[in-house]
Formats: sequence, C-alpha cells, structure tokens
Amino acid sequence: MNKRSDFRTNCVHAGELKDTQHHGAISPLYASTSYAFNEVELNQYPRYFNTPNQRGLATKLAALEGAESGLIFSSGMAAITTALLAHLQSGDHVVFQDDLYGGTRNFIKKEFAKYGIRYSFAKGITASDFEAEIIPETKGIFIETPSNPTLRIIDLDALSEVAKSASLWTMIDNTFASPVNQNPIAHGIDIVIHSATKYLGGHSDISAGAVLGTQKAIARIFESAKNLGGNLSDYTVWLLERSVKTLYLRVQAQNANALQLAHFLKEQDWVERVYYPGLESHPGHELAKRQMSGFGGMLSFDLVKGIDTKKFLLGLELVKPTMSLAGVESTALSPRLTSHALLTEEERQAQGITEQMVRFSAGIEAVEDLQQDLLQSISKIN
Repeated sequence: MNKRSDFRTNCVHAGELKDTQHHGAISPLYASTSYAFNEVELNQYPRYFNTPNQRGLATKLAALEGAESGLIFSSGMAAITTALLAHLQSGDHVVFQDDLYGGTRNFIKKEFAKYGIRYSFAKGITASDFEAEIIPETKGIFIETPSNPTLRIIDLDALSEVAKSASLWTMIDNTFASPVNQNPIAHGIDIVIHSATKYLGGHSDISAGAVLGTQKAIARIFESAKNLGGNLSDYTVWLLERSVKTLYLRVQAQNANALQLAHFLKEQDWVERVYYPGLESHPGHELAKRQMSGFGGMLSFDLVKGIDTKKFLLGLELVKPTMSLAGVESTALSPRLTSHALLTEEERQAQGITEQMVRFSAGIEAVEDLQQDLLQSISKIN
C-alpha cells in the first residue's frame, strides 16, 4: 500500500495480509510460535517482532504516521522504555518534558540511575526551554504533546530545529493525539511512540505499544527489543489490526464530542477551569491549529473548591470512572489518584495536577447524554 494513499484507506488496507488459501476478506491470524528455517535474513520468531501479523501491523501503523518502519510492543511502557534504552548508555544525558505521563516519569526516576544515565526536565514547554537544558553529554529530547493530563502543546517544528542543530534525536509520545490528529514525523520528529492500548486499540480490551521511525532507528531499537522481550502475542496483534481499521471514524467522533464538552464545561459554575486545545482560551490553541488536524478526544477540568472529586466520579452513571482512556466509551478519573499517583505531591502541584482535577476521555456516545450524566452527578453532590 502506497504510504501516500488517503489516511482512511490506509487504516483499512495498509499492511493487510492476504488469505491466499481461502480468500477471506480480513487478514488471517498466524498463531504459530515456530516457523520453518527459510532464509537467514528472515528467521520468523515472535520475540524477533517479525511474524506475519507483527510485520503487517507495523507496516499499517508506519503508513499512518508517515514512517519507514515500526515495531509492535506488549504495552506503551514497553515501547517507551525499549526505545529510550536502545538510544542511551552510561554517561549519556536526556532532556525530558516536565509534564510527562506518570509512568514514564517514574521509569526515568527509578531506573535511569541504575544505568548511569542522566536527565533533566525542561523548565517550560518552549523550544528555548529545552535548549537551555542541553549539555555536551545530551543525546536526545523526549516529549509528549498534547500532554497528560494538562493538554499542553509543544511546537514540534521549533523543537525539531533545536534538536537537529545540536545533533540530537527526538522522541514523542503521540498517544493523546493519535495518528488521526497529529503526525510528528512530518514536523521533523525522529521517533513516534504510542500506547496502542488507547486510541489505536480503541475498545478497552487490548494492551499494546508501538514505535515508528526510520529504518535505521527501528533497527537500533530492535537490537534491544529482541533481548528485552516486549513483543506482543499474535492474537492481540491481529485484534489490534482489526481495531485500527475504524481508527479514523472513532477519533473523529471523539474529537467532536470533546470539543462540545469543553465548551459545555466552560459555561458551568461548578467548573473552575477547562483544559482543551480546541478552546480559543487555551494558551496552545493557535499552535494546535497549526500542527494538528484535530484537537483530540481528551480534556481535563478542575472542579471548583469544595466539590469532592471522588464523589463526583463515583456519581457518574453513564461515564465510567476507570483507569484508562480512548475507548469508544467515555471515561473519567482523578490523575492525582491514578495516572500520576507515583509522582510526589510537589511534582503534581508543579504540573497543576490538583485534587480537583478530572481527566475526561470522550467516547462516541451522544454528547447530550454525556452532558446530562455530568449534570446529574454534580446535582447529587449539591
């Protein structure tokens, strides 16, 4: 499939496997963990990320992100940790965005010292903030935009220019945006990472991750990946390939719901602040318009002081107060108690993650029903 084909067509057809025996309409599932010894260049083995289903899905996702190649992992964290460790060694230094996903930040703080890897967090989100942290030992920059859970936006073109001028690699966690809304490689970013558990899977029934980039970068990551063993079972790979076929439709519906909900929440007297790049009041709105094709299905908001966040979440009847995000069903949670619970209170406060914050993942339901559910929950508290 030509990578320049329409995104919607690539969702369905890129990387699909042909059923040459029975001519079924979908990719066949190759569940074998043992393949014949054929040729030295392609000894197929699940831990080598090269079974038919693994290769097919990697081709599909690479097409969606405009990448040359990719690898499919067992989780988003497996993808992140493997990509980072493959590019670092003792004595190296990395610059990270400050408001990263809590699991990523915890990995950095808990594990890097064991490998003798140094790091620093940028003091802000402008390219100059990252540039200020570069030292002679710096090898790369790692970001996520929109960020989790405050939806901050980083200028990908400006950051790429800073990195390239210093001969650094760049990595981005593109989970919140999804390939539908943002393609960082087109803006000069080297390596794109996804927690495929989220939008790529989209049905809250798959745990997976993906890393996409140039052939050279993916080959380097593979050398670590085959030793660390973070491959995904072919059955789940097959399910994920099925899910990606509806990615565009799902995300477009989620984008629309999130934007309407953001405007709705902004008008409520029980909401202190709404975080969503689709709002003109968002500080990154103009930048998001320039580098994103949609504002995403994720938003956060702060309840006014005095409202018990936990009671509000547990009072929801349609929206599910669950741990993950990006499924076809709407979910909400407290980042302070879940996704960013591993951070210190000081770190959470520095990022603006308070006990009043609610992170909301818009599903594909009727937006009027979602609004009504939010209102009935707050009315029970009041």
